[in-house]
Amino acid sequence: MPITRSPSTEHSSVLIAAITPYFLEKGVNWLSQNRDKLVASRTTNPFFRENLLLLEADSSTPISQFLRDLDSLGYEKVFHTQYPGEFSHRGNIVEIFPIFSSNAFRVEFFGNTVEHIEELSVPPFDQEVSRAILTKRLRSEKTFSDIASLRAEDFVVHLDHGVAVFKGKTLLNGESYYLLSYARGDALYVPEGLERKLSRYMGFEDPRISRLSSPLWIKTKKKAREDIEKLAKELLETYAKREVATRAPYPPVDDIDRTVEVSFPYQETPDQIQAIQDVHQDLSKSVPMDRVVCGDVGFGKTEIALRAMARVAKTSQAILLCPTTILAHQHFKTFQERLAPLPFRVALLSRLQKPKEQTKILRDIQEGKIDIVIGTHRLLSKDVVFYNLGLLVIDDEHRFGVKQKERLKEMRSSLDVLSLSATPIPRTMHMALSSLKSMSMIQTAPAQRIPSETILARRTNAIIKKAILHELDRGGQVYYLHNRIVSMGRVIAFLSALVPKAKIGFIHGRMGEESLIATLDAFREKKYDILVATTIIENGLHLPQVNTIIVEDASRLGLAQAYQLKGRVGRAETPSFAYFLHGKNVTDLARTRLEALSELQDLGAGYRLALRDMEIRGAGNLLGKEQSGTVNAVGLNLYCQMLSEAMDRYRSLQSLSM
Repeated sequence: MPITRSPSTEHSSVLIAAITPYFLEKGVNWLSQNRDKLVASRTTNPFFRENLLLLEADSSTPISQFLRDLDSLGYEKVFHTQYPGEFSHRGNIVEIFPIFSSNAFRVEFFGNTVEHIEELSVPPFDQEVSRAILTKRLRSEKTFSDIASLRAEDFVVHLDHGVAVFKGKTLLNGESYYLLSYARGDALYVPEGLERKLSRYMGFEDPRISRLSSPLWIKTKKKAREDIEKLAKELLETYAKREVATRAPYPPVDDIDRTVEVSFPYQETPDQIQAIQDVHQDLSKSVPMDRVVCGDVGFGKTEIALRAMARVAKTSQAILLCPTTILAHQHFKTFQERLAPLPFRVALLSRLQKPKEQTKILRDIQEGKIDIVIGTHRLLSKDVVFYNLGLLVIDDEHRFGVKQKERLKEMRSSLDVLSLSATPIPRTMHMALSSLKSMSMIQTAPAQRIPSETILARRTNAIIKKAILHELDRGGQVYYLHNRIVSMGRVIAFLSALVPKAKIGFIHGRMGEESLIATLDAFREKKYDILVATTIIENGLHLPQVNTIIVEDASRLGLAQAYQLKGRVGRAETPSFAYFLHGKNVTDLARTRLEALSELQDLGAGYRLALRDMEIRGAGNLLGKEQSGTVNAVGLNLYCQMLSEAMDRYRSLQSLSM
């Protein structure tokens, strides 16, 4: 809601403080109580001279200089001024909301003279919350901006002027500036040290770049803010329903939980331990859990789910929802093996079971004869009736369809929910949602893992043969990625001729699920040496004996996809190898990606390299693809900042109305 003209009060001057930690830490009335001292200090103290602006009626002040001053003080240019720290500009009028004020001011210029200063009323707001939001913004500048590694020709967002092309740093009069290029040759020079309004642009497609003086950006930001505020309100309403729901705390950790713990064949990482503690604390409360566990491939998210489900299953039913039959089958095998000595009844429900078998499983679920159920979206069907469902674990929620997500939304209001995200949630998304969602970040690689060696090479028969024989000679197995089903038979014949002793199986997305699972089980049991596959193996497979992957045409892959495929190997103490091969003719874009792959030698390097893809995918996962237009308009970093602030403000409004 924009500010209003009535009631209003004419002023002879207004003192505007910069948005700095020093001022934001002061009390709301500090500036008014010390106004005369501060005005006097501007003549002798450099800090106050640079960070306090005294604007007086009838003074000679060009409007262009006033706007530059507001920019250097950290104020954000918006379409309508609503909150402290904002200003708007139309013609000869500037509206400014100083951080120490309970109202905004309208300043009218006539030529180079300040003709009139008028105080305006605003709708009720919490000054402390607004100052807290600005303080949070200052603290998170580095996280949200992400400009440390900017390269020339990268897209960048200026908070007040919009998306531009970063041209590098340049010197003017001995001072260093960031040079931003806009449409039709317009250029903006941002002084180094005042770059806090800059952020790296990340979007679903290349952005539109307008002229520097165009009002389009302010309108774009206004529309984005409206969309984001609507989303923030919906998110808060959804979670408000959960906050009023209660359930009895689960019994404390006991010998059964400790038995599950000691059966884990690896050493937990510090991040895993923290995530497990987070979940146990959630289950000990009387409010339903809603936690997201974010982690890289092979970093141990499934173990956290298993321990949570074991604790819940002592008194209630727990289900693990998987996006694919392959993943459900793999989890089922793991849970069966780990929980075999314990009094838990574990079942698998997917389209793999024959109708008669499904009917029996459904009856046992309804009668409480099954404690833990692992399955695909079949678990969301109306004929699945639970005896006393307590915990829902969702593996890669973004891969479910709209109808499944609506069903999950219905279930969320009363159940404990643990979501596993295979895409590491980026820092910006984490900060934007951390005040709403409970999150556990797993960023430490397991101690026993040895980084896979990445080999980039021209595709030749000799290198393929050498890679396969090396793996087979040490008793291992090989993934061979060929992403064209129609020519898979030819590839199998080629590999059979190249390595006659190798036993070869194959899988792809058009296979019947029974055949698919049977082939995977045979490969797991080492009945095949090589598994020729499409990118169906990208997510979920965990076979420690497979320590070589050969990607036949890596030039077709994005960085994030290449990183996921690389994660299929290197999950044990055995040295592993990821071969990314390419043909003779490679496009410039593909060559850039391939060169970047050469840096994938260290665990975690892929996260940095694939950051753009993963940031965007993270936004799609948590916010839904319907937000892609807004994300693309302002860039993901600014979007996250706006979302975080919108949620804080809505919480403030809710508290004011109570």
